[in-house]
Amino acid sequence: MEKPTKTKHMPSSSRFAVILLYLMIKVMSSGSKFAYATDTLLPGQFLSGNQTLLSKNGAFKLGFDCLFPPCGYDSTFGIWYIKSSACRPLLVWSPLGDSTNCYPVYSSFGFTTYGNLELDCIPVSGGIIPGWSSYPYSSEVINSTTSLLTVLLDNGNLVIRDPVKSSLVIWQSFDNPIGTLLPGGWLGFNRNTSNNIFLIPHASVISWDYNYGLVLAMNPNQGGGFIVEQIDEYVSNKEDYHEIYHGTFPSWMGIHQDGGNFLLFSDARVYVQLNNGGTITAAKLGECGSVLWSAHAPHIHKIQIVISTVIVVLTLVLTGLVLLRIIQKKSFMDRPVNSNSSLTIFSNAQIKKATGNFSVKLGEGGFGCVFKGTLQGSSVVAVKKLKEFGQGEKQFRAEVQTIGMIQHINVVRLFGFCAEGSKRLLVYEYMENGSLSSHLFSKSPAALGWEVRYRIALGTARGLAYLHEGCTDCIIHCDMKPDNVLLDADFCPKVADFGLAKLLGRDFSRALTTMRGTIGYLAPEWISGLPITHKADVYSYGMMLLEIVSGRRNAEKIKQGRFTYFPIFAAVKVNEGDVMCLLDSRLEDDVDVDVEQLIRACRTACWCIQDAEDHRPMMGQVVQMLEGVLDVQVPPVPRSLQNWVGMDDCSRSTDL
Repeated sequence: MEKPTKTKHMPSSSRFAVILLYLMIKVMSSGSKFAYATDTLLPGQFLSGNQTLLSKNGAFKLGFDCLFPPCGYDSTFGIWYIKSSACRPLLVWSPLGDSTNCYPVYSSFGFTTYGNLELDCIPVSGGIIPGWSSYPYSSEVINSTTSLLTVLLDNGNLVIRDPVKSSLVIWQSFDNPIGTLLPGGWLGFNRNTSNNIFLIPHASVISWDYNYGLVLAMNPNQGGGFIVEQIDEYVSNKEDYHEIYHGTFPSWMGIHQDGGNFLLFSDARVYVQLNNGGTITAAKLGECGSVLWSAHAPHIHKIQIVISTVIVVLTLVLTGLVLLRIIQKKSFMDRPVNSNSSLTIFSNAQIKKATGNFSVKLGEGGFGCVFKGTLQGSSVVAVKKLKEFGQGEKQFRAEVQTIGMIQHINVVRLFGFCAEGSKRLLVYEYMENGSLSSHLFSKSPAALGWEVRYRIALGTARGLAYLHEGCTDCIIHCDMKPDNVLLDADFCPKVADFGLAKLLGRDFSRALTTMRGTIGYLAPEWISGLPITHKADVYSYGMMLLEIVSGRRNAEKIKQGRFTYFPIFAAVKVNEGDVMCLLDSRLEDDVDVDVEQLIRACRTACWCIQDAEDHRPMMGQVVQMLEGVLDVQVPPVPRSLQNWVGMDDCSRSTDL
């Protein structure tokens, strides 16, 4: 395709008449002062030095400016985005590219009376730079009645159009994108102009021959797709275009296809650039070029060969390290599971084999499921299989971080874990007698005896005291309830399920966390949205201790007097000194019931559920209370529970 040659035409009187009419309209609309619009060039007008066209919205200017400060005589001519006060002007279109510096005073850009744009550049580096001309149309198009204007639009598009019919566009920079594709720009075959529009880098237009240049074109075979090609010659033959790489633009960029193979970039702020190395980047106007998305070309140059060599060497080194890690991991996994070593890292295949492909389910909850398994050496374990996404990941991290290195007789032992891909598995010691809740609230007449219950209450208190006061960091369990107390073969209790646990410093600082856990065991301050301390666990333990004594859930309705909410009934009866009515009815014939222990347990529970944190004991003090080391005075009825006392209609208590 040959470049069209200039064709000179003498302006006719009718053309000047139209221009004069246009100017008169401008004068009448803007006031009595004669002036042409700052966004418009009339035939015969030229820009030089610091003269510019400015779009009406002030976002774009056409003129000379420098790419990098300090600015001297070296200036680049083009269209610049200038609306951002925090960023340097951004060059978005330049007919001579961004590597050609001109003397602004001696160079000029104008709209000739023949109807085309011309740029004459006097280069700072010396020599001769061929002038540039838009050549917007052929001699057959222009006629004696045609008058044209050059206007810089608010979207950065420089157009040559009819002064009256603005939709009649003869030439526009959006049909010749250079370096940057602005919001509202396009790629592909334009049916109106019968031209294939593609984006070229700034450096490819110095001599306008495209020799060995790159272009960004639309991929007509893929929706929202692009192709980066190399052009061997400035010709339109497809065989002279060699694809470098291809891909698709991200959907958030606001790209839509306008029939055929025409792409329109409709996002109001996102612009696309094709760099000289073939890299495509997307950024937002006014954000100083911060890259939101990019695509890279797999070029192979000398420097990339060096980089490739370095990558190969690093790959070999990393491979060696990985193999060494695998060997160490294998030897680590072969250790007995009951050794005193740190956590074992299991593979998913090992755990599937140990659990018989997760065939024996022990329980299920919101976190996932628990399965029974047998590891090397006939060690029976419980495997918690967490949900693979979202909350399961949080619970996994919480449990590993809190009890990974803890060893206490009243805290369940974590042997190891699996974090392979999206799999999150925790391997615990197996507890033969399951959870405390399965024994307390079962309808079986065979219930846990008083001695066992008291031992469970004391052991659980010791486990919590260790978490609060005996670890490097204070660990708040955040979900204490009978379901999370497990019993081994000898009914020794172990605190379990640390998926909601929180770590605090040794100063017992507060933790502001969303309300979680189980309704009925939550402390008042947590329900109120206040930061919590370890005293939130003390409150939950107190509620659980009442359940251990009574064998009934603390949210259960009872039909005694005016009380329907069991903790209200229990707190009042303890305050009155009548605790025998709180004992599980299934223990009436248990000769081992120690009344002194019963009183101590009930008073301790009511001290734990006091409204004010300062009125609740530490878990270490709770242990001493249950052991009989500390005297336990009669506690007051908590104010939050007193609000329910004396009400004739206790139906609201079920909503507590």
